[in-house]
Amino acid sequence: MELTDIQPMEKWIELEKKIIEKCKIQSVTFNIEGARITDYVKWSNRLCPVIKGSEKGGPFICAVAHMNMAAQAKKTRKPVVEECDAGILKIVVPIFVKDEFVGTAGGCGRLPSDGEVDAFMINKTIGITEEEIEGLVSDMGTMTAEEVQACADFVEGEIKSIVEAFENGQE
Repeated sequence: MELTDIQPMEKWIELEKKIIEKCKIQSVTFNIEGARITDYVKWSNRLCPVIKGSEKGGPFICAVAHMNMAAQAKKTRKPVVEECDAGILKIVVPIFVKDEFVGTAGGCGRLPSDGEVDAFMINKTIGITEEEIEGLVSDMGTMTAEEVQACADFVEGEIKSIVEAFENGQE
């Protein structure tokens, strides 16, 4: 089963826009292979597009974090909230139809309220200077633990509604 079997692409984009509005994070929906299914992008900070757009940043920072968190979300059937290796918060919510894992939704792009980016690791991975990194994160938003939980709960509730509507329409 594909995510577009559950609802059309436009509805997944609507979900991503809702997550961006509610949580102020870059939102994305992934299939089970870890590929984003929409082309809608609204960055929540200036650092992430630089990381994602670099030859090594996407594969070694973003993709690794997503695949590990998606595997954990699939196993536990619960939202997973962690920091990527760059120190940026990431929320991954599993999408199940009955017992079939079909993908994830969530987002990333803000710092924990008591956190900071790992400028050294970013520098070593993508080659930009620590000064450039500091400039890119100077206005990056933060999230308290309560805000992160509220965001994860929001995404989980939206996914539950989407899946229930699909399952009820199929019965």
